[in-house]
Amino acid sequence: MERIESVATMQRHCLEARAEGRRIVLVPTMGFLHEGHLSLLREGRRRGDLLVLSLFLNPTQFGAGEDLDHYPRDLAGDSEQALRAGVDMLFVPSAAEMYPPGYASYVNVEGLTEVLCGSSRPGHFRGVTTVVCKLFSIVQPHVALFGLKDFQQLAVVRRMTADLNLPVEIIGMPIVREADGLAMSSRNSYLSVAERRQAVSLSDAISLARAAATAGETRSEVLLQMVRRRIEREPDAAIEYARICDRTSLQDLSRADSRAVLLLAVHIGKTRLIDNSYLFEEDCLS
Repeated sequence: MERIESVATMQRHCLEARAEGRRIVLVPTMGFLHEGHLSLLREGRRRGDLLVLSLFLNPTQFGAGEDLDHYPRDLAGDSEQALRAGVDMLFVPSAAEMYPPGYASYVNVEGLTEVLCGSSRPGHFRGVTTVVCKLFSIVQPHVALFGLKDFQQLAVVRRMTADLNLPVEIIGMPIVREADGLAMSSRNSYLSVAERRQAVSLSDAISLARAAATAGETRSEVLLQMVRRRIEREPDAAIEYARICDRTSLQDLSRADSRAVLLLAVHIGKTRLIDNSYLFEEDCLS
């Protein structure tokens, strides 16, 4: 495995690989890898000849007062896991390398970024789309893999890729969960023991809604009442949003149908967690 910090070096290697006819797969992450990330790497190894993992804690997607300075980091551990997963190139640029002095260009997707997480995190998705677009330009991937846990992010990246005619296949990978149902996340490390127990309320609420929908209840407000009641039983839980939306447009649905996705953002203590699920099918490659 080759570790690369320079944008120019990374781009040169990838352009050479493309010229040789090699199929490049990119897995973009902010590091502190867990089994969810590793599932993307395993699928990426299967889909291409050159597997690139980027580890970049992107400052432009963090707002004032968010957890950029405290976000968990473990470069040595991440490198070991990447090596075991069969990564060919580990791209670890600095913030100064990605955003040099005088940097002034950003990518903005309208509509999809103004709802859900975009309502409480202004500028977040501009930072996401900008860094993803830059990574696509640097790494020149044929395929890029993202986790479905960050559902809105995936929808935004897909929209950007289509709108800008970027020749990258975007693959959404299923959520990986702990044994008790909690969606894996680097931010789970912030939770205390008591908060960790309460965090299971998100996946419990999703299971209740899915069971009700399968049994024939399609009224979104009824399903969301079930969700809110389950989460609000927890003393340290505060719901930021609980919505049933169309999976592509992210617009609210008054009745759940085959395109419905349940989307949650909940604060457990000081930790903000997100989770989601399709209501009428299992999370799947899409």
